[in-house]
Amino acid sequence: MSDQPPLPDANSVAFDSKHFRTVLGHFPTGVTVITGMAEGDRPHGFTIGSFTSVSLDPPLVGFLPQTDSETWALMSEAGSFCVNVLSDKQSDLCWKFAKSGTEAGRFDGVEWHAAPSGAPVLERAVAWIDCEVENVYEMGDHYFVLGRVTSLDADADHDGLPPQPLVFYRGTIGGFSAEG
Repeated sequence: MSDQPPLPDANSVAFDSKHFRTVLGHFPTGVTVITGMAEGDRPHGFTIGSFTSVSLDPPLVGFLPQTDSETWALMSEAGSFCVNVLSDKQSDLCWKFAKSGTEAGRFDGVEWHAAPSGAPVLERAVAWIDCEVENVYEMGDHYFVLGRVTSLDADADHDGLPPQPLVFYRGTIGGFSAEG
């Protein structure tokens, strides 16, 4: 038996979304830019921290854009996307692709080449994962986009050593260094 008081009834207490966000901010995540094409030849992309591996067989990954994301609405028509895992030297791209209202100029000055699907692979990304959209589920104020992996790589410099990833933790971004 616990000495802790019982938790309050979920319906009787107002939910503190700011506290929720703060607590979940203690879980570090990688920083990705999800890219895709719209209208056939226009590159689009946005920063996403909510990316995950889902299945090895079949190879599936997922990410969670907001339901009101204009960028996802533009990209979704293509039926494919590319996950670009940013390096610790790409914090500028993290913020460039995160700002709302900047859709038209996000790719200005950004070097990229096309993945097999045609979606942009950002130069110097730690890794890229090209996918076909398998399914999209609405979940609260986000979608869960499930993608089937069709192609991927993780050697930006073609030297056998990928660059270090960019990490988001407690509202800030930085590099990662392994211990041991």
